[in-house]
Amino acid sequence: MFLANPPSVQTLPQGGESVTEIMQHHVDAVLSQRRETGVPMFPHINHPNFYYGVSVQDIMDLHGERFFEVYNGHPLVHHYGDSLHPGTEAMWDQINMSYFKKEQPLLLGLATDDSHNYHQFGGAYSNAGRGWVMVLADSLTPRALIKALEAGDFYSSTGVTLKEINYKENSLEISVQAETQIAYTIEFIGATKEDSQSRVLKTVESNNAAFVLKENHLFVRTRVISSKIKTNPFQEGEFESAWTQPVIYQKRH
Repeated sequence: MFLANPPSVQTLPQGGESVTEIMQHHVDAVLSQRRETGVPMFPHINHPNFYYGVSVQDIMDLHGERFFEVYNGHPLVHHYGDSLHPGTEAMWDQINMSYFKKEQPLLLGLATDDSHNYHQFGGAYSNAGRGWVMVLADSLTPRALIKALEAGDFYSSTGVTLKEINYKENSLEISVQAETQIAYTIEFIGATKEDSQSRVLKTVESNNAAFVLKENHLFVRTRVISSKIKTNPFQEGEFESAWTQPVIYQKRH
């Protein structure tokens, strides 16, 4: 094929000798394009457990990736892992424990529907409306949305709507916009400097909850699970949920 204007090197497959190297080359190409054009954009590594193609270590070794897909509505993404592979939430936390110790920005959690099928519906298909992000931005322009996303001013959802997220003076406060006759469980998940993996630090059966971070916490995030079964889930028995972004302890001056 002849192209009057051949694509720049950034638009071509970047190649590499390993999974991490291939991903890093593509991350670098997107960030280079951003610098050269001044147009806001960011790279993102999708669904690592799709055919278990990307490992925790692969992403730990990256630089410049800022997001992690904690939820994806495709039926083949293996959110819960298996006997040989961790689930995506465990992966997210493991990577962030590593990033914290390396003083690298923490990965922020995205939810997507990864829709491919628009005329056939059910668990065997990848349908729209299974996962999304709720962004606190001053407008719906790409520039404003990307700025808010990179600032962590968003949460991910499969149906749960949050009324408020506050983090001040090391207190993380969550308020759910509750539906009638629906119960909510708010879990505060994180890790301390002594932990080898993340864990649930506190569970509250309520529409509102708070957690105070201590200096030995690496990070804390929340997962909200409702008692409402999700319509057209990627897997039977899925409850509507939401995830907030990890926060770190702020030293008082």
